[in-house]
Amino acid sequence: MSAHYNVLFLCTGNSARSIMAEAILNFKGNANFTAFSAGSHPSGSVREEAIRQLERVHIPTEGLRSKSWEEFSRPGAPKLDFVITVCDNAAKEVCPIWPGQPISAHWGVPDPAAVQGSEEEIARAYRDAFFMLERRISLFLCLPLASLDRLALKKELDEIGQTSTTTVQ
Repeated sequence: MSAHYNVLFLCTGNSARSIMAEAILNFKGNANFTAFSAGSHPSGSVREEAIRQLERVHIPTEGLRSKSWEEFSRPGAPKLDFVITVCDNAAKEVCPIWPGQPISAHWGVPDPAAVQGSEEEIARAYRDAFFMLERRISLFLCLPLASLDRLALKKELDEIGQTSTTTVQ
């Protein structure tokens, strides 16, 4: 595989989880990775709670926007090396055919936007989703991508999708 990788995080609304994953990977892996996010049915806006969570940990939020996955299936779109779904809805939908056959995986994360309750409970849901994504992305960044074949990479990505924030491998 190449020394620079394009990763698309896919969700249904592209308003919270996939947005946070895009920001985390662009921040932590900026030398070797370019992260994008999209939704199968984008909400059209990024949740303020997701932006606040990213700002709390000093991850840049500039340029984050809710967008359709169609942007990444058109001619001239970036060639994707990895497509990772981060919500159950997106994992069950029919995804478009991606040029170049990227490696795909599902990293299910509970939807913080679905949480109802006090401000503190909602903030906790966003914090939990953030740390689950951050942990998985950190594990992804530790993989020896250049020395693994496609099948081994797929297996590793699937295993990462099974980790929680407290799991140590």
